[in-house]
Amino acid sequence: MLPSLPLLLALPFLMAVAVAAFPRSSRSTAAWLAALAPLGGLAILGWLTPAIMDGQVVRSVMPWLPQIGLDFALRLDGLAWMFAGMVLGIGALVVLYARYYLSSQDNAHRFYCYLLLFMGAMLGMVISGNLLLLMVFWEMTSISSFLLIGFWSHRKDAREGARMALVITGGGGLALLGGVLLIGRIVGSFDLDVVLAAGDQIRASALYPYALFLVLAGIFTKSAQFPFHFWLPHAMAAPTPVSAYLHSATMVKAGVFLLARLHPALAGTDLFFYTVSGIGALTLLIGAWNAIFQHDLKGLLAYSTISHLGLITLLFGLSTPMAVVAGVFHILNHATFKASLFMAAGIIDHETGTRDMRKLGGLRRLMPFTSALAIIASLAMAGIPLLNGFLSKEMLFAEALTAGGPGTMRTAVSIAALLAGVFGVAYSLRFVHDTFFGPGPHDLDRVPHEPPRWMKVPVEILVVICVAVGIAPALTVAPVLHAAAGSILGAAMPEYSLSVWHGFNLPLAMSAIGVVGGVALYFGLRRLINLHGVQNTATGRNVFHAQLDTVSALAMRLTNGIANGSLQRMLLGLVLVAITVAAAPYIANPASPNWTRPQPIPLLGWALWLVMMACAVATLRVYKQRLLAVLLVGGVGLMVSLTFVFLSAPDLALTQLLVEMVTLVLMLLGMNYLPAQSGPERPRWRKQRDAVIAIIAGAGLGALAYSAMTLPPNTMAGEMLARALPEAYGQNVVNVILVDFRGFDTFGEITVFGIAALVVHALLRRTRMAPEQIMPGPPIKLPVPADLAQIMFPLTLTVSIFLFLRGHNAPGGGFIAGLVLAVPLLIQYVIQGTASVESRFGFDYIRCIGMGLLIALLSGSASMLFGVPFLTSGHLDLHLPLIGEVPLASAIGFDIGVYLVVFGGAMLMLSMMATVKPSRTRSARKGEIDLQRRSARTGEMH
Repeated sequence: MLPSLPLLLALPFLMAVAVAAFPRSSRSTAAWLAALAPLGGLAILGWLTPAIMDGQVVRSVMPWLPQIGLDFALRLDGLAWMFAGMVLGIGALVVLYARYYLSSQDNAHRFYCYLLLFMGAMLGMVISGNLLLLMVFWEMTSISSFLLIGFWSHRKDAREGARMALVITGGGGLALLGGVLLIGRIVGSFDLDVVLAAGDQIRASALYPYALFLVLAGIFTKSAQFPFHFWLPHAMAAPTPVSAYLHSATMVKAGVFLLARLHPALAGTDLFFYTVSGIGALTLLIGAWNAIFQHDLKGLLAYSTISHLGLITLLFGLSTPMAVVAGVFHILNHATFKASLFMAAGIIDHETGTRDMRKLGGLRRLMPFTSALAIIASLAMAGIPLLNGFLSKEMLFAEALTAGGPGTMRTAVSIAALLAGVFGVAYSLRFVHDTFFGPGPHDLDRVPHEPPRWMKVPVEILVVICVAVGIAPALTVAPVLHAAAGSILGAAMPEYSLSVWHGFNLPLAMSAIGVVGGVALYFGLRRLINLHGVQNTATGRNVFHAQLDTVSALAMRLTNGIANGSLQRMLLGLVLVAITVAAAPYIANPASPNWTRPQPIPLLGWALWLVMMACAVATLRVYKQRLLAVLLVGGVGLMVSLTFVFLSAPDLALTQLLVEMVTLVLMLLGMNYLPAQSGPERPRWRKQRDAVIAIIAGAGLGALAYSAMTLPPNTMAGEMLARALPEAYGQNVVNVILVDFRGFDTFGEITVFGIAALVVHALLRRTRMAPEQIMPGPPIKLPVPADLAQIMFPLTLTVSIFLFLRGHNAPGGGFIAGLVLAVPLLIQYVIQGTASVESRFGFDYIRCIGMGLLIALLSGSASMLFGVPFLTSGHLDLHLPLIGEVPLASAIGFDIGVYLVVFGGAMLMLSMMATVKPSRTRSARKGEIDLQRRSARTGEMH
């Protein structure tokens, strides 16, 4: 069974790649590819169902970062199985619904990619068996939901809603991370099984209150609990399939899932009881009351979602076994009727062109089938008998009447539950009455009619489930509920009955009062006030934007004070921070260095040192002449490279030399937009201050370098030398460190390098800068250098491949080879210009960076399929005819990724610098760009 969980998790991500790989396929093909993920996942879940129903926990564990307690551990128990089924089942219906909802102008492939990424993140979160891994997927849900909410990026409300959701849930994610780290500190492990079994230990710890509040902050922000509830209504700017998915089975359910998941570890104290139940009750009433006065169908449903999430939170806060069962039950019920209602609202919007209930009405005559489905789902939301919502609402009333704590708490919870029942009927009645009954519709730009047949199928399936569960709960939902609630409560699982009729009792009376009171409240409000004339004020949104503006203003003031465009000031701050950080350990624990006696320097070493010093001193003398200063600095770099050669470090020498060449070209390109002479002379005291700081920093760096070079041989370097060949199958220790021992660091570095290149591309693709001086006449043609540059390219490509292939056993590797390949191309860009080079070489540097990162990630992850950590090397000896034995290490795949990222990133940045166009025309100064003249590869103007 073990491979089934990784496959279950991988399916959405694999299908997202498949959809993205065929961007020109039809919308139906994209929908079918997207549907394979949830359908395949449901098949895997079905295969695992017998084990789950027997009370087993299916696990799959692969080591990832065991040093910090992070394993790639997947765990499927009853609760995770139920949530995974919701995520996949409703996800499949949303895929089908979106096929008919999205317009021809919408990018369906991008939509399905985002949806599958979100599905995979939610699935990973619910089946994670390690709290740190859960945090990884938790943050992925925030990012992918940001992309989904902002899918219609041309709309301001979509951008604002996406940003608000990301900020609120992202901030809660940081708090949750702190809580998870505290729990790990208390328990000594992040393994979920260990954490769930250590409830007494956690509650007895002095850190428990801090861990609880941090975890609850993450839960409350994700599940839109008061006072963080305001982001959810603004997320309604997303397409309706997204809203249906986020509100029913994902995103907002992530918080209540975690509340249920950690219930055995955190519940059972007065602090938990009063905090969780109090916040849940407040959210329950605030959401329900505000839902009554909304005019937008999705707005009403959004506030009702807030209310129902508060109901679930309240039940888990009460913490009795039956309250937990009721909370799990309502999670299921809410998912079905809320998904169907959002889809019905989307159908109404799709066919009428509006969601404003003030323009709707009488749709039962024009859309009778859709109206019937929506009315049944609304009645389920209101808690009307013979529908699923009635059963969990009855459980709420029963648990409210028997709530623990003092009598005032029981009374308060009972009143809150009763008021919520009244408000729920009132807003459900408004949804039905204002949309499907009465006069109307009016002021529409089209004649409403029923949607395409298959667009209604998801709503029909969900409504049938609402009715089936409401009529025969013991035959439909009872096994699912028992498995899910049992995985939370364990031995404390109570005996209960899911029968529809329990006789005349107080909960039934409260239900009747709720229905009658809700009807009276709605029609009473219609008589007393003009519901259609109520102006809703977005208090939460206004407060959020006010705080965001305040923070942005403070950040701007701080940025202007530190980074005001002065490179000297930035370098000064950087060097001062480096000096402080480096000197702090020595100041705290003063100790004299134990330096060995220096070795005599040969004549060649003295010569290199003298040339280096001469270049450095000369740079200080001629710094006003920028071109000459750059050449002298290049001379310093060249002497450093020769010093590495002198010290038998060929890898470092090659890297330093190539970086110097690329950096020199970059600085020369940048100098085109700088004056030939430096600016006015700075005050004398500043020059003296900078000299003192430079001397201190240089002396400290020199002392650090000398200490490193005079260490005894039995250090980490000796260990790396001993382990390189037997463990990583490479004789070049430098390359082995980069692609194996410290491969994860290298992956992070190439990721940062790729991002930096993309940022440079984004900043310069439309930049218009006037050069300091324009030479008269046409550009000077250089035929001989141009021919030599073209001849150099195949030769340099051969050298580059040679250095790459030998890098694991001799000086070379992906980084050096990538820079070697970039040098001749840079020369051609400088001599021949962008248009000429790109007309002959079809390099797409952005895709090159993306492919490099993907290859590095896949090659590093491949080792996990064999049960070993990320980036663990393997080895294979190939016997080829005529050639003989060819040793291959799996690290070559990772090095290919490094090669592509370094080449693509360097070329993207330097080509963009080489092609910044001067602002010579009025249209260019105004930023009016002719898209027909833009390069399809790098985005610059020809």
